[in-house]
Amino acid sequence: MKLIKGMSVLAALATVLLSGCARHSVKEVYYLVGSNMSSSYWQTAVAGFKKAAADYQVTAKTAGPDNYDPQTERTELQNAVAAKPNGILVSVSDVGVLQPAIDAAVNAGVPVITVDSDAAASKRLYFIGTNNLDAGRLGARRVVEKLGGKGSVVFFTIAGQPNTEERLKGFKDVFSTQPGIKIAEVVDIKGAPVTAFDRTQQLLAQTGDKKISAFVCLDSVSGKMVADAVKRSGDTSRELVAWDVNPDTLQAIKDGVIDATVAQKPFTMGYVGLKALDDVFHDPPAQLGKDYSADAFAPYPAFVDTGTAIVDKSNVDGYLAAAQAHAQ
Repeated sequence: MKLIKGMSVLAALATVLLSGCARHSVKEVYYLVGSNMSSSYWQTAVAGFKKAAADYQVTAKTAGPDNYDPQTERTELQNAVAAKPNGILVSVSDVGVLQPAIDAAVNAGVPVITVDSDAAASKRLYFIGTNNLDAGRLGARRVVEKLGGKGSVVFFTIAGQPNTEERLKGFKDVFSTQPGIKIAEVVDIKGAPVTAFDRTQQLLAQTGDKKISAFVCLDSVSGKMVADAVKRSGDTSRELVAWDVNPDTLQAIKDGVIDATVAQKPFTMGYVGLKALDDVFHDPPAQLGKDYSADAFAPYPAFVDTGTAIVDKSNVDGYLAAAQAHAQ
């Protein structure tokens, strides 16, 4: 009798284990759709996305233009929806262009979660990424400290992209309490990094009342270009704050050209994003297109903050070591 009972327990345990293994399948397909997909930042996000897919033994696919091209990104999103995947992560390069496509995806029954850059008024379930407003304030406090509360600042950004717009607002919030700091110019690079290089060279030549005290890059691709222009000029006295921890950015910090960068966690965004989509697929909501941000009993958060930090000479070696370890 004891033997039979023991065998029954083992059989039950085996059933549970097999059921757990059967939860996932390579037939489950999840997409990550973005813009500037050839950049170091997005390659890191893709690595996180694929790592989660490997852990879960599901299929991860990525789509999107290599450069900044919202129209092409919209087409890639529509193509992904047509493939009827189990879920889509999408970074919103232009809310006006992407939001209708996001809503159409949800209406077609495909769960969508935004990552890195949000479309808050769309039908997406929720957003995973940086609190960009707070990140802007974090960077602004660094600039205020380094300038001693006085000077003129130039920004490089991608206008119309929700995350960079929020970062700029964060800087402006802090600068509004600093009457000695003025914003001289906001340069829209339109996704073309060379624009940042060319304009920086022009601005570095300005002297007297027009001399620029600080350059701030609100995207991951312009930092290297601005740093290259500053280094070529031979005048590294200007404050330079970049965005993200691309290898070139970290090296420029070590070289003393870039003072600091605001680090995000794209790997985490991709990793957590796929796991979130998997959870939605296996435990779907009663209403996919519902605004759960207005539901106090919602099964989903409105926002998952993956975190930010300031990287400078004091901690850059740790970030470089982590990147090298991950590459191995």
